[in-house]
Amino acid sequence: MWKVRDDEPSYAFLKEPTAPEVNYYESPIDLIARTGGALPAGREMFINEEPGVGNNPNRNKQHAFHFTADNCIGCHACEAACSEKNDNPAHISFRSVGYVEGGTYPDFKRMNISMACNHCDDPVCLKGCPTRAYTKHVEYGAVLQDPETCFGCGYCTWVCPYNAPQLDPIKGQVSKCNMCVDRLEVNLKPACVSACLGNALNFGVVEDLPENREQAKLTIPGFPDPEITHPNIRFQQIKNMPDEVTRPDGMEVKYHKGDDGQYRPVVDQKKGVEKKWSFSKLSSRENPLVIFTLVGQAAFGAFLLSFLGAQLGIDSIVAVRDSVMYVPLIAVAVGLAGLGMLMSATHLGKPWRFYRGFNNLRHSPVCREGLGICLFMVFAGLHLLAMLPENAVFISIMGEWGSFRATASAMGFLALIAGAVGIYYMYRCYRIPARPFWNHWQTGSSFLGTALSLGGVVLGGIGVPTLTLLGVDALGLLKLCVLSVVVGSALEGFGLWRHGIAMDKANNEGSVSHYIQCTLFGKSYTLRNLMLLGNFAIAIILLGTAEAGLLSLAVSALLCVSIMVTALIGRCLFYVLVVPTTMPGAFFWKNKDFEEHARDIGLANMPQVGVVAHAH
Repeated sequence: MWKVRDDEPSYAFLKEPTAPEVNYYESPIDLIARTGGALPAGREMFINEEPGVGNNPNRNKQHAFHFTADNCIGCHACEAACSEKNDNPAHISFRSVGYVEGGTYPDFKRMNISMACNHCDDPVCLKGCPTRAYTKHVEYGAVLQDPETCFGCGYCTWVCPYNAPQLDPIKGQVSKCNMCVDRLEVNLKPACVSACLGNALNFGVVEDLPENREQAKLTIPGFPDPEITHPNIRFQQIKNMPDEVTRPDGMEVKYHKGDDGQYRPVVDQKKGVEKKWSFSKLSSRENPLVIFTLVGQAAFGAFLLSFLGAQLGIDSIVAVRDSVMYVPLIAVAVGLAGLGMLMSATHLGKPWRFYRGFNNLRHSPVCREGLGICLFMVFAGLHLLAMLPENAVFISIMGEWGSFRATASAMGFLALIAGAVGIYYMYRCYRIPARPFWNHWQTGSSFLGTALSLGGVVLGGIGVPTLTLLGVDALGLLKLCVLSVVVGSALEGFGLWRHGIAMDKANNEGSVSHYIQCTLFGKSYTLRNLMLLGNFAIAIILLGTAEAGLLSLAVSALLCVSIMVTALIGRCLFYVLVVPTTMPGAFFWKNKDFEEHARDIGLANMPQVGVVAHAH
C-alpha cells in the first residue's frame, strides 16, 4: 500500500462521488454489476506483490481522468511526476504532454493536451495482446499490464489509438500507466493529478464532474474517435479554437472543424509535394515482419497450387506430384513457413519467450495467425512424410495408414485449412481502426494476391525445370504458374487502385499515409505500380504466346525476379507508410522529425535526450 504522508494536502485525496449509475456508453459504473456478479468485491490486488485491501469505498467503480484543456499550461509536471513515481528511464513516458495550435497573429491560440492510458471500457490492447499481459480489473476499472509476461511484440502499441503502451527497445517489453492503483487504494489521486500545477488534470469516478467543472466532453481537437475503445477520460474545453489547428511535431496531420463542431484529421502538406525515392527509409523495425508475411504467403500459395492442382487432376501438377521433386517442393513450402515464423520471433523484444504467443487465442488475431501457420507446417510436413516412398519412420508412427495415399491427401487438406486460417488472421491483424491506412479490404487482396503470385514463382521455379529435365512437356505447368501470377497481380492491382481512391477521400490518417506515399516515397511508389502493371502485362503475353523453349524460360525467369522485387518494395511501403491515430506530440518528445535529426547529428547517442535506438 502507498504510505500516506501526515501532511498530505487535501487536493490530493479523492472526493466522494455523485456519479450516475451508468456511464455515457450505457454501461454500469459499478464494475461488479457489469460482470453480473461473476467476480467478488473486496479482492486483493497484490499491488507490488503485497496482499491487502485498501479503504477506498469506491474501488469497484469505474474511475476516469478529467482533463480541462483551458487550464493546462504545458509545464510537463504531470509527465515528470509519473516518470518519477514509476522510475521510468528517459526514453519512456507513460504520460506525455503535446499541443495543437492555430490562428494568426494577434489571434493565435494553443491548446495543450496531457494524455496517458484511458483505461477503456473496450481495451483493444487487451484483446490484441497475444500473451495476455493485460487485465481489465473490477477494481477502479484499471487496465493493468504485466511487463514480465509481455514478450515485446508491440502489437498493443499498434492497436491503441492514444499511444499509451510504451515499447522499451532496451528491455524488449511494453509497460504503461497503471492508474496509480496503489495510491487509489488509500484514497489518493494518481501522481500526475496531484502534481498538476494548473488544476487541469483531475480524477475520480467516471461521469462525476470535478469541482468547478461544467463539461464532460468525449473529445477535443486531436483526440481520436472514442468509439474505437470507449475511453474513460472526459474533457472540458470552453475556449474556442480556430477552425483549423496544426501539430507542432513532424506528423503531416492537422485537424479541421466540421459542421458538427467536431475536429477531424486531414492532410497537412507541410513537407511539400516533391516526389522522392527514399529507398533508405524503406527499412524499418518491421523488416522481420516484411519477410514473415512474404514467405508465409509464398509458402501457402505454393502448397495451394501444387496440392490442390494435383487433387483436381491437372495433368502438369500431377506430373510434378509423381516426380522426384514433389517432396522437395513441399519441403521448400514448409521451410519458407518455418523461416517466416523464425523472423516473426526475431521481431520480438524477448524472442526466447515466443511460446507465449498462443496465450490469447480467444481474442488475439496474432495468436490465431501464429497457430494457423504452425499447424500448416505440421500438416504439410506430415503430408510430405506420407508422400515419401516406403517411409519406414512414418509407417511406424501411423501404422498401416502410413502406406496409403489417402493419408497424404487428408494431411494436405488439413494443411490447406490451417494455412488459410493463418493467412486470414494475418490479414485480420492489420484491420486496426487506429491505423486507417491498413484498415481496408485492400490489405486482404494484397496478401492473397501476393500468395498467388509468389506461390506461382515457387511452383514454377521448381516444377518447370524438373519436368524439363525429365523430358516431360512443362509448357502446361508454366502456363498454370503464369495464370496464377496474372490472377494475383490483377487482384493486388485492383485493391491498390481502390485503396488509393478510398484514402484520397478518407480525411483521416489514412489520407496522410497516402500523401506521404505520393511524395516522400512517390518515385518508389510509382516504380512498384509500374512493375506490378508490367508483371501483369508480361504474364498475359506469356499466357497467350509461350512455347516450349529457352526464350519462354528466360522471360519467365525475369518475370519471377520482377515479381519478388515488386512484392518486397510493396511490403516495405506497407509498413513504413502507416500513420497511427496518435495524440499530438511536443517539439521533442515523440517527435519523429526530432528523432531523425538527433540520429543524424549524434544527439541520439546521449541517453538524456530520450532517443533510443531500436536495439531489437
